[in-house]
Amino acid sequence: MMKAVRFHGKKDIRLENIEIPKCGKGQVKVKPAYVGICGTDLHEWEDGANIIPTTPHPITGEQAPLTIGHEFSAVVEEVGEDVTDVKIGQRVSVQPIIYDGTCGACRDGLVNCCDNNGFIGLSGWGGGLSEHVVVPRSAIYEIPDNVSMEAGALVEPLSVAWHSIDVSPFKKGDAVLVLGGGPIGLAVIQCLRARGAEKIIASEVAPGRKEFAKRLGAHYTLDPTSDDVVARVRELCGGVGADVAFDAAGVQVGLNQAVKAIRAQGTVVNIAVWNKPAQLPMNDIVFREKKYIGVTTFVQGDFRHALDAISSGNLKPLPMITGKIQMDEIVEKGFKPLVEEKDKHVKILVEVHP
Repeated sequence: MMKAVRFHGKKDIRLENIEIPKCGKGQVKVKPAYVGICGTDLHEWEDGANIIPTTPHPITGEQAPLTIGHEFSAVVEEVGEDVTDVKIGQRVSVQPIIYDGTCGACRDGLVNCCDNNGFIGLSGWGGGLSEHVVVPRSAIYEIPDNVSMEAGALVEPLSVAWHSIDVSPFKKGDAVLVLGGGPIGLAVIQCLRARGAEKIIASEVAPGRKEFAKRLGAHYTLDPTSDDVVARVRELCGGVGADVAFDAAGVQVGLNQAVKAIRAQGTVVNIAVWNKPAQLPMNDIVFREKKYIGVTTFVQGDFRHALDAISSGNLKPLPMITGKIQMDEIVEKGFKPLVEEKDKHVKILVEVHP
């Protein structure tokens, strides 16, 4: 038997003993080291189940109660039949996307857009918040020797940011507005800095998160409750506006500001998961030929890009870590502080096998 943190329902997370999974053909068994608590985990705990299935998932066949944790680093402890390029003892980051491989999106290589997609740690197949996990070989990315296991647990949110920039029209030297100073917004800021953004302007209400944004690469920070975001962005960008805006906040007033703050033919990139329907200011978009696009998670290769950027020193994400806890502290020292003390925390890591 092994210990695992399991989601049973709203405000019902339990540390339980469950069976140790067996490693099968084409699979890799790992021991999680560090696991990041994601905003999605918090939403499930506060208001779930939302993403976590309450009926059998179309790929995994599993439903709540499920083991959670989808941002994690680990050490390989067993490899299954037909896995020849992974060695026991390797340090790895686990890409958690679950996909069917047969739908139109998957055939186009867009596994993140799979018709039936899910996540290890949200949809079944175990999760990082357990003593052992079995994952497909395709989920394994080796961590370079000069990258810590803590940084390896940050690769998932950094890959979300990396992918959003890839999908956007961003190019080196651009001026960029980032809405939201939570973990994803801060990951976007870091990746933009690493990829040569000339001006990074962060819009965030919480003073503590504004300081994190500065520390992690923003050139300017604005408070949307006291600053005229549109006027200030235009002023900072030579009167024309930002080239690209990334929305990691998912708030209507922020969306309205972003559309007005970008230049003619500029682009707003939505990364946020919205809690309610949004309205697009279509005339502002139409009459200045602006664009609005959505992005989701990451595709094959984004984990490698993020790991290589950390290894080269272009990404330095460790300041995002604001706490480390144990599995039996997940609610009191993990979920609750992240919900109730947002201004103090960015990413809390759970130590499973540090």
